[in-house]
Amino acid sequence: MTVDRVTATSAALVLIAQLRAQHGPLMFHQSGGCCDGSAPMCYAQGEFIVGDYDRLLGHIGGMPFYISGPQFEYWQHTQLIIDVVPGRGGMFSLEGPTGQRFLTRSRLFTDAEWAELQATETAGNADTA
Repeated sequence: MTVDRVTATSAALVLIAQLRAQHGPLMFHQSGGCCDGSAPMCYAQGEFIVGDYDRLLGHIGGMPFYISGPQFEYWQHTQLIIDVVPGRGGMFSLEGPTGQRFLTRSRLFTDAEWAELQATETAGNADTA
């Protein structure tokens, strides 16, 4: 079983494809904080500098999705589900002018999914040690 820490709805995948066609390769970042910082932000790849405490959570629509370290600690037991809703996106996020915005939904991992993640991530850390 493969457990993804981040997934995207079909509506989000459609918007990602549209934005990629317009802007080229993309990247996402989920930080914690107020205002725009609590929404998943979509950037042209390289327009956002990933920090030392940011973590690659996975890929959606083939694009990397990062999360801030403190936010990961808070949300590590949940799967992030990136969706799209009507509205204005974050002021720096590429979907802003489309009339849609990305939204993060979440659900707790099941016990079996959590065990799989722990086993996979522990094995991955052993490979890089």
